[in-house]
Amino acid sequence: MKRASPTRQRLSALGLIGVPLLTYPLITLPEGSLAGIPAAYLYLFGVWAGLILIAALVAESKGK
Repeated sequence: MKRASPTRQRLSALGLIGVPLLTYPLITLPEGSLAGIPAAYLYLFGVWAGLILIAALVAESKGK
């Protein structure tokens, strides 16, 4: 059986970590607002942007 590349394994792990972070119970936990923006929105888009940033870093790494 052929083994998956380390990059593919890391991206799969990132997806498995990201799914629970973006589920309904965790999205509703933050309350309040910051500069008039609801905390739930900040959490949602912050996690989303973080996952994209980490995925880009993993994809661009040379397998170090």
